Amino acid sequence: MAPISKAQQKAVHNYVRNNYDRIELTVKPKGRKDEIKSHAEKQGETLNSFINRAIDETMKRDDKGKTIEM
Repeated sequence: MAPISKAQQKAVHNYVRNNYDRIELTVKPKGRKDEIKSHAEKQGETLNSFINRAIDETMKRDDKGKTIEM
């Protein structure tokens, strides 16, 4: 694989900055990240995609439990 040029790095950085939100996540106890990453890989996912799926599924489940008052 050819090395990535500075221009390519800058273009990718700009794309990510303009199209994604970043969230810093802290998990405990120490070592939990490796446990979560291992679980994600067993599911065929990256750590990031697993966390996003977990968030999406939880939000959908939470929304199903809400009722609209009139």
